[in-house]
Formats: sequence, structure tokens, C-alpha cells
Amino acid sequence: MIDWPTLASAFVVGLLGGVHCVGMCGGIVAALTFGLPPERRQGVAATLPFLLAYNAGRIASYTLAGAIMGGAGLLLARLLPVQTAQRVLLVLAGVFMVAMGLYLAGWWAGLGRLERVGGVLWRRLEPYGRRLLPVRRPGQAMALGLLWGWLPCGLVYSTLVWSVSSGGAWQGAALMLAFGLGTLPNLLLMGVAAGAVARLARDARVRQIAGGAVLLFGLWTLWAALG
Repeated sequence: MIDWPTLASAFVVGLLGGVHCVGMCGGIVAALTFGLPPERRQGVAATLPFLLAYNAGRIASYTLAGAIMGGAGLLLARLLPVQTAQRVLLVLAGVFMVAMGLYLAGWWAGLGRLERVGGVLWRRLEPYGRRLLPVRRPGQAMALGLLWGWLPCGLVYSTLVWSVSSGGAWQGAALMLAFGLGTLPNLLLMGVAAGAVARLARDARVRQIAGGAVLLFGLWTLWAALG
């Protein structure tokens, strides 16, 4: 069963992974923000409903994907003895978290291959997103966010692998929801203070600190699984 420390860890991973989110999704946020009607760009109060709608849709897609992966993990667990299944799934999660940390820090780009695989699905979904532009209402923004949640992203894919070991569909959904909420502060800030946040995310030291923290968490998960 998933517990609060695990959910808190998923939130922190999302928060630390924000340096990658800003680099990958920051341009999308900025383009969507500047694409709003002029009267919707007059200050934070006017822009915020759209930013919240984009991100609510994105996080909803993460949550759905987490439910699917958590359910798949439960089916896998039923094919193996319980302890063996737990250990296999935790090792898999730990390995992908180590890979995520290396990816965030810029020390290894192997997760980029996963993004290319996800690009097959994205090419089918992206035309639907174009039909929602230009955005004029928060409802449109949320629909666009639902599609945005399926954008190929190594950070998201690594966390989805983690959700496989969560214990079931709702547990996987809860883990991905916590992760998505962790990514929210950085992308909201990107919408209202794009320049400052982008400069921070490009700082190699910031990326290495964030990646190193996620790497250590992955090693701790491996130790827990194998110890």
C-alpha cells in the first residue's frame, strides 16, 4: 500500500525535477501565455486562471497514466510471489530514479530515448491540440493541458515506472498526482516570471543539485529493495 512518505517523496521529485520541466515545458507555457488575448495578459490575476487550467489538465493526464501503470503493476504482482514482485518492482523503480537523477543533472541523456518512443503517441495527439488554439477560455486551456500531459518526457516516464510498484490503480494515480503537484510551482512561476525562472533552470549547479538529490533517492530505493 502506498503511504504518505512515498507521496511526499513523489512531490519532492516533481519539485526537484522542475528544472527539467522549465527547460522542456517552459517554452510551451510562455507561448501559451503570450498567445492569450491582450486583456488576459494584464497582470497575474488575469493570467492565473489560464495557467491553473493548463496545469490542471496536465496533472489530470499524469494521474490517469499513473492509474493505468499502477493497475498494470498489480496484475504483474499477481503473477509472482508477493515478496518477489515487490522486490522486482522496487528495483525497477530505483533504477529508473537513478536514471532520472543522472538525466536531470545532465550527466546522462539515456532517458531521451524513451522520449523518442513516446513521440509516436504524441504525433497522433498533437494535431488535436492545434485545433484548440488560440486559447480564449479557461475550458480550452484545460483541454489543451489534458493533451499536454502526454508530451514525451523522460522525467514523467521515470515516475510512471515508479507508479508500477505503487500497489494498484488508485495508488499509482495518487503517486502521479503528488508528482504532478510537485511540478506545479515551477511551471506557474514560469507563466508569470519566465525570464528569471528560465535563467535559474539553466544554471548547471541547480540542475546538478536537483539531479543529485533524485539520484540519491533512487539509490535509497534500491537499497531498500535489495537490503
